[in-house]
Amino acid sequence: MAYIVVATRNAHKVDEYRKLLAGQNVELKSLLDYPGFPGVEETGKSFRENASIKALAACRYCDVPAFADDSGLEVEALDGRPGIYSARYAATDPERIAKLLEELKGESNRRARFVCAIAIAINGEVIESFEGEVRGVITEAPRGEGGFGYDPVFQPDNYDQTFGEMDPELKNRISHRAAAFKLALNFVEEEMSVLNDDFDI
Repeated sequence: MAYIVVATRNAHKVDEYRKLLAGQNVELKSLLDYPGFPGVEETGKSFRENASIKALAACRYCDVPAFADDSGLEVEALDGRPGIYSARYAATDPERIAKLLEELKGESNRRARFVCAIAIAINGEVIESFEGEVRGVITEAPRGEGGFGYDPVFQPDNYDQTFGEMDPELKNRISHRAAAFKLALNFVEEEMSVLNDDFDI
């Protein structure tokens, strides 16, 4: 069985990816398995650029195929903020949510989208990147204890629950991360079969 590294120390993300990879002939490792991995400065100007920076660094350090995601929340009324700075919007998840809701106080347009870009790096170079999204609205107050990040205040279109209230299996099926990962997996399976020795899915 081959293995691949996802360039994150976020245990929630690792768990989501393990579920997305269920049934595939690949073992997923993360930067939690490489405690000596140095920090990577996310200097990109887009989700794709930041994902590529992280994937390439992990691939070169771990010397195995790697992928990384960069994801965030874009809010229409805030001109796309917090965007690529979603994780750095404030110190903790509750503080990030509180800041977001404060900035949207009295705002009638609560349209937003979660975006996820995934980049794949093999043999020391980024070979491709993909982007997925899910659109919805920001609720007036947090709802639900599940998920992480902005999940308790994001209600996807055509659903009456926030990601924080949603069953994890359903969220993993419709999320921005799942959409991007599906594109990445299809690419590997259908177009990169020549790399099967390195990335055996």
